[in-house]
Amino acid sequence: MTSSTDVQAQAAGNVRTLKDIGHALCTQAAKPSTGLTADKNLVSQCERKFSDAAEDHCGLEGKTPIIDAKGRFAPAARACYRQLSQVLQDTTMMGTVASACCQCAEKRGCPGTGERCYENVSRQEVGASVLACLSNQCGEACSLVMPTSQATSGEVRPVRQQVRRSSQLSGSL
Repeated sequence: MTSSTDVQAQAAGNVRTLKDIGHALCTQAAKPSTGLTADKNLVSQCERKFSDAAEDHCGLEGKTPIIDAKGRFAPAARACYRQLSQVLQDTTMMGTVASACCQCAEKRGCPGTGERCYENVSRQEVGASVLACLSNQCGEACSLVMPTSQATSGEVRPVRQQVRRSSQLSGSL
């Protein structure tokens, strides 16, 4: 049997190993599709979420090293791997869809900037006032998230409502 200290050391080592590679993985994931350099705001957001996921899901109760002698993830680390992968996939999506738009929004003083911008824009959950500012101030940078047409009443609606409405009209899920 292993001592309690050994178990704690192994769990801490597992988390530390993953945190050590988090910056490189997040930097790669946070590269916008239009640029060669990573979005610094998105990198720091990713690193924080990656670190949280490692702490929450990757200690493996100190029973198993996270990476085996051949450099592979331990089979017991499946849940850990899924959580880390989700953070990186979300970051890649935000880098592709939201990075240029959110950087422009911050420079131009639009409401709803910062971490929430990346999440809201990539999920198309942008409120009317934010959408109006993005459209007026950052039209080209935000072209991926702009609705194709305005509401017939002239009112700007949140993007998610328009997407949901158009999917209902086309009969798709």
